[in-house]
Order: sequence, then C-alpha cells, then structure tokens
Amino acid sequence: MRLDVVTIFPEYLEPLNVSLVGKARTSGRLDVHVHDLRDWTYDRHNTVDDTPYGGGPGMVMKTEPWGEALDEALADGYEAGAHSPVLVVPTPSGRPFTQELAVGLSACPWLVFTPARYEGIDRRVTEEYATRLRVVEVSIGDYVLAGGEAAVLVITEAVARLLPGVLGNAASHQDDSFAPGAMANLLEGPVYTKPPEWRGRSIPEVLLSGHHGRIARWRRDEALRRTAAHRPDLIERWEASAFDKKDREMLSILGWSPEPGGRFWRRPEAVEE
Repeated sequence: MRLDVVTIFPEYLEPLNVSLVGKARTSGRLDVHVHDLRDWTYDRHNTVDDTPYGGGPGMVMKTEPWGEALDEALADGYEAGAHSPVLVVPTPSGRPFTQELAVGLSACPWLVFTPARYEGIDRRVTEEYATRLRVVEVSIGDYVLAGGEAAVLVITEAVARLLPGVLGNAASHQDDSFAPGAMANLLEGPVYTKPPEWRGRSIPEVLLSGHHGRIARWRRDEALRRTAAHRPDLIERWEASAFDKKDREMLSILGWSPEPGGRFWRRPEAVEE
C-alpha cells in the first residue's frame, strides 16, 4: 500500500515511523510519503488560508496550494507504479470511521490523506478530485480537533494492522471489537495473562479448563455483557435472529428482550453492570 499525506505539520506524522506502522514501512508493506503543503505556496508568508466568503469567524484553507500539492503527489504515485488512488478526507462532517471501513480501505492499494486545519479546505478541492478518483470523507468521532493529522494517525493505525504480514498472527484481528462476522456489533470482552493470581485477584477458572467450547462461550458472553454495559446502541441495531439461543439467554439475564420478529430492547428494570 502507498500512503500520501499532505499537511502543514509534517512533524505531526512522525509516529508513522514507530510500532507496527513503522515495521510495515521498514518491511516495504507500507510506502509512506508526507508532503508539506507550504511547499506549494509562493508568497513570503507561505500562506495556505484566507477569510471565508460570506463572513464568519475562522479561516479557510485555499484551493491553489491544495490543488498543486495533490496534483504533484498523484503524478508521483502514478509514475512510481501506484494505481487506483482513494482520497481520504478527515472531517467531523464525514461518515463515521468503523472497523468495516478500515477493512475496506485496507484493500485499497493507495490512500491519499488531506488533513485540514482552521475551518477546513475550500469545498471546491474535494469536488474537483471527486471527478477523477474515489473520495471518502471520514469522521473519527463526534468531536472537533485542531487539525486532521491525529485522524490520519488513527485511520492509518487501524488500516495498516490489517495488511497481510503486518500482525505477527494473521488471525489476531478476527476477534477484535467490531471485527466483521460474529463480532461486527460487539465489544471484545476482558483478556488475561500470567500470573494466574495477582494481588489476590484470580482469572476466571474457565480460562484454565482447556475446554475450547466453554472458553469460546465465556468469551462470547463477556462480549455481550460488556457491549450491553457500554454500548447498548450496538445491540439495538441487531436483528434478534442474529443471536443464537445462548446469546439470547445471556441477553435476557442482562435485561434485554426480543421483539417478535424484530430487535432486542432493554427492559426498564435492567440494571447497569
């Protein structure tokens, strides 16, 4: 995968040199190019923003430096043999970033990020590049940051770990929270490691049983328990038919009931964990 980032703070992307992402770069699985937007400015102040049309507070990032920077980054990528670029625009007004979207982006050979500052980028930039390549506007949460670089780090971390060969165990992400399949709308339950007792606290006996079926059921029940406690909205999204008999039994214990042919709803007497 090739990854290009255009930013006014290239130093903000230094974490891309460490941990799994850094190893992916070293191994050649991830080819990262960080571009300084100010390299495409031509006044002595390296201006990248201007006042908004229509008035109002804040500044808006200008079309000219963004257009030239993206044109050059795309041309360089094509010359290097990359293809099918996807423009990823971090913005609070984008679609929510989910594990499903991370999986989809991990299948793309080339991602180009446009982390903005101030009030954002002149809308014409996104409209222009949407005529020639796929554009994905992405929000990492219902809040506003000072800039989009942190969102680039979040998205890259989530996507890069899904690339073949990046994780030591290729199956590690299959039981993650939100992983496609059985965990799509569930949070992963608690995990434990050695020693078996610490400060008077023991690990659940089932994890020492060696009984894979019981362990799998315990993990599933704990995922349901944690999801019901912290993200009940996820359970409400599922059709009741998506849960097996054991799932329904656990949800009933946790205070949830299925509607006939519909979804689960939380009974008023349900108690928080």
